Amino acid sequence: MKAVTIARFGGPEVLEVRELPKPEPGPGEVLVRVAAATVNPTDLSLRSGLRRPDLPPPYIPGMELAGVVDQLGPGVAGLRTGDRVMAIVVPTRPEGGAQAEYVRVSVDALAEVPPGVTLEAAATMPMNGLTVRRAFDLLALPSGATLAITGAAGAVGGYAIELGKALGYRVIADAAPKDEDLIRRLGADDVVGRGDDVALAIRDKVPAGVDALLDAAVQGSIVLPAVRDGGQVAAVRLFQGEPERGIRIHQVMVTEYAHNGTALKELAQEAGAGVLTPRVAETFPPEEAGEAHHRLMAGGVRGRLLIVF
Repeated sequence: MKAVTIARFGGPEVLEVRELPKPEPGPGEVLVRVAAATVNPTDLSLRSGLRRPDLPPPYIPGMELAGVVDQLGPGVAGLRTGDRVMAIVVPTRPEGGAQAEYVRVSVDALAEVPPGVTLEAAATMPMNGLTVRRAFDLLALPSGATLAITGAAGAVGGYAIELGKALGYRVIADAAPKDEDLIRRLGADDVVGRGDDVALAIRDKVPAGVDALLDAAVQGSIVLPAVRDGGQVAAVRLFQGEPERGIRIHQVMVTEYAHNGTALKELAQEAGAGVLTPRVAETFPPEEAGEAHHRLMAGGVRGRLLIVF
């Protein structure tokens, strides 16, 4: 089978397609024939060596995929070959990540793709959708709470707007001028300018400060003034800065939900019901994975970049 691999750390040029043996599913696993796998910032960290598995190379990047069930492992019930599924995997595991023609997946890390959702669209949901679900479970906000979102035009931010509105939150989201219409279409109640002054802009909309803020733009302590005393921040990467005024900082680790099949099934249902809007920015064959990394590194991607098999 073809797989995008990393044999040495470095720039996008180190990515290469290799022929590897087709894996066999173990107990409680299925083998998925992959149609599409996303390219995410976590892949850049793995490729550059910022994230180093405690395993010998080559490594297979990718944390989310969609495809069809090719083979059932022992003890698997409720699925059939040919079923359309989406899944999250951790690329630092011995068998590697999602960017391969065939990937072994635990049954508690996948969900069936609902009718009307393409496999390419479904591939964009597991990692980013579960990131938002984990953040919201940590924040545990009541309906009617005020939630601010930075990096709202990105994949995490977009899902956060839609899921936040479905939970009854008042959502204040940031946007560059070119993205303002997108953010309003996703359902934000208020839109503010992005950048270093975002906290002041949020306070202008909510003078007392928001109940919570999801920092998908990874701005760190810059966003704290937007949050009320005793409020909360959910950070999708290591939070830079010290908490203040009794504000609680939650570190959101999507790997903690890598086997939360219930949450993934709920995301699939929400996509099928039109609550979530998967966004595909661009597709690449595996041989052009390096170009996909260059594209992601350049910034400004709206939606997800996909490796398609």
